Amino acid sequence: MLDDFVLQTILPSTHDLGGFKVHRTLPNKERTMVGPFLFFDQMGPAHLPVGTGIDVRPHPHINLSTVTYLFDGAIDHRDSLGTKARIEPGAVNLMTAGHGIVHSERSPGDERAEGPNLSGIQT
Repeated sequence: MLDDFVLQTILPSTHDLGGFKVHRTLPNKERTMVGPFLFFDQMGPAHLPVGTGIDVRPHPHINLSTVTYLFDGAIDHRDSLGTKARIEPGAVNLMTAGHGIVHSERSPGDERAEGPNLSGIQT
């Protein structure tokens, strides 16, 4: 009965981003998007060594919005609009790029000191 509702199964591609894996389901050669979702990433789960963390360098986006939700860990978000936000489990971070935005995502200092955990989704 459940199979009646499964339209398509998409296997993600996996990318190692320096100690943690990101599993990207969209876009995929089988399906480029689902409704408004241009990409869908699962981050982790990962436990990084003490003194390290994620360091997604500043990079641009244009004409899209991203939603980040964490199940474990924390990320410091900064962008070219001057926004500084700590993303933690239970919070949703929405970034709207419009004509263009540059942002970075990094593990906070207190998380690095403990050996950060990271698990979440971004779309």
